[in-house]
Amino acid sequence: MRFSEEEGTKARRHGGTKARKSRVSSPACLRASVPSCLSSRGFTLIEVMIVVVIVGLMAGVVVYSTAHYLDRAKRQRARADIATYAGGVDAFYLEKGRYPDNQEGLKVLVPQFIKLLQNDPWGRGYQYVQPGKRGPFDIVSYGADGREGGSGADADVTNADVEPAKAK
Repeated sequence: MRFSEEEGTKARRHGGTKARKSRVSSPACLRASVPSCLSSRGFTLIEVMIVVVIVGLMAGVVVYSTAHYLDRAKRQRARADIATYAGGVDAFYLEKGRYPDNQEGLKVLVPQFIKLLQNDPWGRGYQYVQPGKRGPFDIVSYGADGREGGSGADADVTNADVEPAKAK
């Protein structure tokens, strides 16, 4: 049996022969009132909710397990900043023959000894005290809580915590 050219074009356009019909293209499935057509149309609300809950739980586990890395990174940045500022204070001493006083603070180091004076990782300025408790000066960041003392993320970071570079 031969197809006419018009029937062959229709068959090619609709993906096969006239006898093959998809369930979704029937008028009953387009209205989505027939239960057999509902399962092939998409996800149910329950399935979507279950996936959202699982993704939320996984995100919570990741955040909980990586939170301490952020605290550690902030403390490392404070140590690096303090080491830079302590080097600037030492260079100031070598050039001027004295340490900056408390009124001058770390601001006197910019731009001759250090490029930029930044806040600590918690958004507060570094404190400069001369004379210091453990040496000729102290440079202090009071940690996450902004108060003296503390432990963990709230612990103070000072220039006494930073090891000087060892000469080879």
